[in-house]
Amino acid sequence: MRDVQSLEVFSSMPVPKAVLKNAIPAMAAMLMVLIYNLADTFFIGQTHDAMQVAAVSLATPVFLIFMAVGTVFGIGGTSVISRAMGEGRKEYAQKVCSFCMWSCVLIGSVMSVLFWLFMDRLLAVIGASPNTWELAKCYLNIVCLSGPFVLIGNCYSNILRAEGQSSKAMMGMLVGNLLNLVLDPMMILGFGWNIAGAAIATVIGNVVGAGYYILYFLRGKSLLSVRMKDFAVRGKVCSGVLAIGIPASLGSLLMSVSQIIVNGRMSGYGDMALAGIGVAMKVTMITGMVCIGLGQGVQPLLGYCVGAKNWERYRKILRFSLCFALILSIVLTLVCYLFTDQIVHAFLAEGSAFIYAVRFVRILLTTSCLFGVFYVLTNALQSMGAAVSSLVLNLSRQGLIYIPALFIFQNFLGADGLVWAQPVADILSTLLAAILCCAVTAKITRTA
Repeated sequence: MRDVQSLEVFSSMPVPKAVLKNAIPAMAAMLMVLIYNLADTFFIGQTHDAMQVAAVSLATPVFLIFMAVGTVFGIGGTSVISRAMGEGRKEYAQKVCSFCMWSCVLIGSVMSVLFWLFMDRLLAVIGASPNTWELAKCYLNIVCLSGPFVLIGNCYSNILRAEGQSSKAMMGMLVGNLLNLVLDPMMILGFGWNIAGAAIATVIGNVVGAGYYILYFLRGKSLLSVRMKDFAVRGKVCSGVLAIGIPASLGSLLMSVSQIIVNGRMSGYGDMALAGIGVAMKVTMITGMVCIGLGQGVQPLLGYCVGAKNWERYRKILRFSLCFALILSIVLTLVCYLFTDQIVHAFLAEGSAFIYAVRFVRILLTTSCLFGVFYVLTNALQSMGAAVSSLVLNLSRQGLIYIPALFIFQNFLGADGLVWAQPVADILSTLLAAILCCAVTAKITRTA
């Protein structure tokens, strides 16, 4: 009975209700990730030390590398598991789930050790100045403690949606991020630990969030498994996850790499410009993160339809999701645009940094209304198991299109050019996503 109730959202629930039931908790979870990302910057901003804000901005893309690797197993595992559920292969889905857990533990631990060993080289690459070096090093040395837990949290906040447990997927993110939100002011301002306090709060929040997911499986309430005895690599378990997960994670990984490039080149215009771009990127994350959640919430629904070869329901879900995504993106963009000054002022009080941030936000918001459509189309490709198309798309948006645009536009427009590169990449990558999605859908439905 529990299996039937969990999978009803995929197979028979009315499309609008199914999309909202799965997507709203996913969006809420990503909203909590957004709040978690903003919290460190906000409370560090209350120290009125722009150098600490700049240091957190430098450290953010490094921390996002952990999340990108978690995405390999989260998005890849969700795609494989949701299709397996549609085909009725529950034992195979359990093997995939266990593979994802133990891979996160091993790889997260290795990454933490490597980051500690090469911390000074890493700081040089990300563009730390003499004013921000020790601050960024302090933050990253502490945050690396949570490496395996970041991977587990980011992975299972996705995978639980593949078995219809979107609310529980949200709760893990909610618990960890709320705890971080409570601890930040206490440790940064109350104890006076400043940037070290922000890092400690981050570690505790990630450990608790990952612990929630582990406890969920240990209590035996899941259709899936993380038991070591179910761990498998063969039988297309590893290759199936990586084929979709790696292209999906490349978008996040390239986002980190491109942000490191932006920070490095923006630092040439001074630490206040660096603080400004860091805050501007976080403001546009308000639209971006919510839309990422929408796409991730829709993906298991689409993947189940692919596995069950229910193409009529697939098309209905995709059409409704695209319309909803466009409306949501436009509304969020307008809110951010109307309240740009107030939002930026919450993070920055220093005059020149504030001016930079407001100007940069206005530029980035010109195309944020496309985020919802882009992420729904991206997740539609992943739901179909279109590894090559996903790879092309994720390489393009933050890599093949965006990174060259950074250098080209900087030559003509200076600091503003580094910011205008993102809207150009947004437009071109959304067009590419639409073309690839139409082509892959047509191909699969013809051969089905």
